[in-house]
Amino acid sequence: METEIADIRDFIAGHHPFDLLPDTEVTALARLVSVRYLRRDTVLMTPGERVDALSIVRSGALETRDPDGNLLARAGEGELAGLRALLRGGLAVNHIVAIEDALLYQVPAAEFHRLRDEHASFAYHFSPTGGDRLRGARVTAGTDADASGLTTRRVGELVKREPIVIDRAATIQQAAATMAAANVSCLLVLDGDQLCGIVTDRDLRNRVVAAARSPQEPVAAIMTADPLSVPATAWLFQAMLLMSRHAIHHLPITRADGKPAGVITVTDLLRNQARSTALVAGDIYQRHDPEGIGQALTIIPDIVHDLVASGASSYAIGHAISSLADAATIRILQLAEEAFGPPPVPYLWLAVGSQGRNEQTARSDQDNCMVLSDDYDPARHGEYFEKLATFVCQGLAVAGYILCPGDVMAMNPKWRQSLTGWKATFGRWIDEPQPKALMYSSVFFDMRPIAGEMGLFDDLHAHVLKKAQGSRLFLGHMTGNALTHRPPLGFFRNLVLISGGDHDHALDLKHTGIVPIVDLARIYALDAGLPQVNTKDRLEAACETAKVSREGSRDLMDALEFLGLVRLRHQARLIRDGQSADNYLRPEELSSFERSHLKDAFTVVKNMQSAAASTYRGGMG
Repeated sequence: METEIADIRDFIAGHHPFDLLPDTEVTALARLVSVRYLRRDTVLMTPGERVDALSIVRSGALETRDPDGNLLARAGEGELAGLRALLRGGLAVNHIVAIEDALLYQVPAAEFHRLRDEHASFAYHFSPTGGDRLRGARVTAGTDADASGLTTRRVGELVKREPIVIDRAATIQQAAATMAAANVSCLLVLDGDQLCGIVTDRDLRNRVVAAARSPQEPVAAIMTADPLSVPATAWLFQAMLLMSRHAIHHLPITRADGKPAGVITVTDLLRNQARSTALVAGDIYQRHDPEGIGQALTIIPDIVHDLVASGASSYAIGHAISSLADAATIRILQLAEEAFGPPPVPYLWLAVGSQGRNEQTARSDQDNCMVLSDDYDPARHGEYFEKLATFVCQGLAVAGYILCPGDVMAMNPKWRQSLTGWKATFGRWIDEPQPKALMYSSVFFDMRPIAGEMGLFDDLHAHVLKKAQGSRLFLGHMTGNALTHRPPLGFFRNLVLISGGDHDHALDLKHTGIVPIVDLARIYALDAGLPQVNTKDRLEAACETAKVSREGSRDLMDALEFLGLVRLRHQARLIRDGQSADNYLRPEELSSFERSHLKDAFTVVKNMQSAAASTYRGGMG
């Protein structure tokens, strides 16, 4: 008898969601289940019948049909039958029959409901929609909190005291006395109640003592005016990157109303940090050639592995890894201008694609373009910008960001245009949404400024958003293009795997999972004229405009986060094993927990694609 109980326990424990229960509960459950054998064509339940147990298929197969005889599902080994009836008060609504000889383990209804009531992770699995279950997936996966806090903590958490401030009309002597009395190394300067400057110990040494200035001069004469700052809601890693990029040691923190909340220092942020993106960015800015930048970036796989292991979100990891591509681009642009001289007319370097969305992972190529001032004259300025763009793109390739296979790079003259030229290009894509235009739109509408004249970005972005907003023809074609990427679900929610080739029997997590969500979010954002570019940010903003329901937006965000983490964990495993990261996952790599929630994520995407087709495609076919 004990051997039979142990066999039942081991089977139950090996299938989701029972693997979420404590061992003691699974053992107790094994003693309570009854065993039922059904010969082929035997009916398990019919509509209207009372159901008093949840059936777990040990072997064989069952088929579920609705009262009209329509096939709904099939259940095989480890899958459940009778669940819908138990969740609806114990009354069967469908017809279930054995289509093969089947052995069932039956869990008493009362015990099933008790387990749901007492174990939240178990209950999540039985929430009514895939999106609801995904909301608990990350918690029940058992990941630890981010020990460093870089990706999970806000800078406001580091502020332990009110800021020490002084009015801009005060004297230098008063400022120094205030700093001494408070024992601080910096002082925020206010104009009324708003931050207008900052003074540090270094300023007093270099700008007052060394320059022999009178201590009776106003402090405004030596302060750093309009200092860089971040809101209290910024992530720690964002503050670190800003400080590394601009080589600053004191960073003001502001409240929602713009008033100063405090100051953090490099020391505050760097305590116990060994492999942080900010330190790598700081290293990048000290390098003098692309080869050196590449050496600094070799740690990216380790950073991805550490962040995944620490429990960081895919959203935070994407921002952190993308920030290193930003740092490499900025530094190589600096090196280019040192080599070729200052630009003859203003320009803007834009990241597009995954870098533009702040969604890069351990495996990324480069996608970029340049916007040139309308003062640009190809005859006089063309050679300079061709050399600069080639230097940067080739430099990024040397540093580890491979050349774009589709040639979407600023060194391609097609993607190096004047502001007016870019407006015309986007206009053609929107007005004449041909297949190639749609392909480019899926890349270039995800634009983010990296370096150069930011006014060019503001002008172009505002023009593009206004042009695309509400354009039914363009959005309809964009939706049709987006629907070419379908989640890999078969008729019975079976995972459809790649057949043949290097990735035989694998899932393409990028193109059949994440890209469809990215595409939907882009459509919602463009329809509403929203400026956000990151996919999660777009979904959050879009639900406020009614372009997508709150529930749909929330489900897509949860699906994106879950799929993103599955992909990152897969890449981290490959990295740990000394292999190159990719997007191709074999189902056997997944736990039963992950397989179940992966199907939930794909179901969410499939349902939202159908809704988008109805909304945007209309009669377009």
